[in-house]
Formats: sequence, structure tokens, C-alpha cells
Amino acid sequence: MIFPFEIDGESFRWPQVDLKAYNSSGTQSSGMSKQILFDVDENLPVEIRYFEAKAGGYSALELHQHVHGVIILRGKGHALLGSEIQPVKAFDRIFVPPATWHQFYADEGEKLGFICIVKGERDKPARPTQEQITELQKNPAICDYLRY
Repeated sequence: MIFPFEIDGESFRWPQVDLKAYNSSGTQSSGMSKQILFDVDENLPVEIRYFEAKAGGYSALELHQHVHGVIILRGKGHALLGSEIQPVKAFDRIFVPPATWHQFYADEGEKLGFICIVKGERDKPARPTQEQITELQKNPAICDYLRY
């Protein structure tokens, strides 16, 4: 079965897939959308999602016990993985280990779109407490990037 892809304005879209705001409260993420490209079923034990951040947007700061496989499809930005910030660009692969703080940031003037693959059965993400934020902010390599 083939599911067509299109560019809708400046956004990547699969028309038969619901486009959802992702944690749109602004306190967990900003300018992010989510499309579930393949939901888990008995023959596919993973969920494959596409996230897209508007220029300057970012994903939620979180950690959990399951891993993520991420492939950047478009744009440039940065990724927080544990205690490091790394630049990312189209076609980079990123492995997010369990129990690792992570967050993705689109550079100013750039959308950032990425595929994220996770197990179908997984734990819910944990958001940082104020004490954890204070501890993360002590690291000068990441403190200017943190959004929560």
C-alpha cells in the first residue's frame, strides 16, 4: 500500500495522516507538530512518527526508559542528548538511549523535521522537576539551550 507524500506550503505532510499540535501548551514545546505515520499493530511493534518544528521551535525536554531512533529529514538545528548539545542536519541519525534527557531545537530561520521510531509498548515521558532543571542549568554547555 502506498501513502502519498506532499509539501503543504512549507510543511511536510502525509494527507491521510492526522496533523496534531505536539504539547502545544508552550511550556513543554513550542511550534511543533506531529504525524503518526505508522501506528503499532501485531505485525509492526513500533510507532513511526514525523515531528516538525517551526523555525526557532523545540520539542519537550524529557526522558524515559525506552530508546528512540531519530532521522533528521529536513532543516538544521541542535539536539540535547544528556549533557551535550550537538548540531543536527538533514539525514543525520540520532540514537537516544534510555534515561537520557533529550530535546530537539530548530535553528532560527530553519524548520526542523525528523522521523522518530519508538517501541509500541513504552513508558510515558518524564518532564523535569524544578530541582532537575536547576541541576541541568549548572552545565554551561547546555544551559543556554534548555527550554521547559
